[in-house]
Amino acid sequence: MPKVRHWLVIPLTLFTGAVIIGLVAAHTSATRSTELAWDAHIQELRTGWLNRVMLDLADAAAPVAGLVILALITMYFLWRGNPVQAVATFLVIAVGWNSSQIAKLIVARHRPPTVYSLAPETGSNSYPSGHVAFAVSLAIAVCMLAAGTRWFRLTVALGTLWTLLIAFSRLYIGAHYPLDVLGSVLVSVAAIVLLTGLWHGWIAGNLWRVPLLARFGPVPGPVAVAETASVGSGAPRSN
Repeated sequence: MPKVRHWLVIPLTLFTGAVIIGLVAAHTSATRSTELAWDAHIQELRTGWLNRVMLDLADAAAPVAGLVILALITMYFLWRGNPVQAVATFLVIAVGWNSSQIAKLIVARHRPPTVYSLAPETGSNSYPSGHVAFAVSLAIAVCMLAAGTRWFRLTVALGTLWTLLIAFSRLYIGAHYPLDVLGSVLVSVAAIVLLTGLWHGWIAGNLWRVPLLARFGPVPGPVAVAETASVGSGAPRSN
């Protein structure tokens, strides 16, 4: 889990900005016509085989698939004997993904008109996109895992491509407006940055309090966590 210096200010700014954008888009006419025009242009690309591909892509980031992916990744690290990595990766994906639900409740934006939608969805939960929030969170989690390795740049490229494809599929299908996609990125990044601060400030130092984790592998106790933090900050260690 990386250390972010301004882990409270950055997420507060990003989340506030995302909510403001969502409220303007949802409750004024400032962006509606432009966004509908963008959706229409994207939907002009529709053809039989591409429709199937986009629907399958959207399914890959749907709630059921997301839960399966999250469970498999978590179980993989537990099986490898690394419960700390399992918890960290689980939290990055789950927190980044589910943060979109908070913004959905605040903004309450209605879905685009369903008349031209390939998979009609209704309700006031359009902003931000939960599918894209999952895609962003999964990409960030995998990039964190690859940090410091030779695979990092490739992982960033593939993660970016994955996120763009999921975002495009949601617009192509007609389930979201373009700003819904942007909002997902802002909200998920905000939540994950906040998580990094909470991880280093409280979560990592208290994992030893969960006895179940120790059954899968070593979990640093409070002394080990404190020493690691002091070394990372440059503070002298006591003998």
